[in-house]
Amino acid sequence: MPADWLPITLDPKYQAPKGAYSPGVRAGDLLFVSGQIPTDPVSGEILGDDIETQTVLVLKKLSMVLEAGGAKLDDVVSVTVYLASADDWTAFNDVYKRTFKPPYPARAVVGAQLRGILVEVSAIAKVS
Repeated sequence: MPADWLPITLDPKYQAPKGAYSPGVRAGDLLFVSGQIPTDPVSGEILGDDIETQTVLVLKKLSMVLEAGGAKLDDVVSVTVYLASADDWTAFNDVYKRTFKPPYPARAVVGAQLRGILVEVSAIAKVS
């Protein structure tokens, strides 16, 4: 990793990523947050049976990583959303609009095979 990159670490009580990645990486004044999924941060158990519940959890986890990297939701400039079903777009968007404030970040929403979950979200934030 280049010297000016800073991997974001979370409180040790939270589950470490199971894959070969960091929850987030700060590079200069940008913070790149890895895709967050609807798992309990401590146990790693998948939570929620519906898109609304999973979206709320995913966005809370996104906020947790942002805070660990010195940013907040208002600092997010770009979001990528992965939905297991395009039919969940409206329900996802309703939760998203309650979480982010206008002007909203740039956003892409794509369909994906998510292996048993309904939503995953990654983001880029500007850190002051």
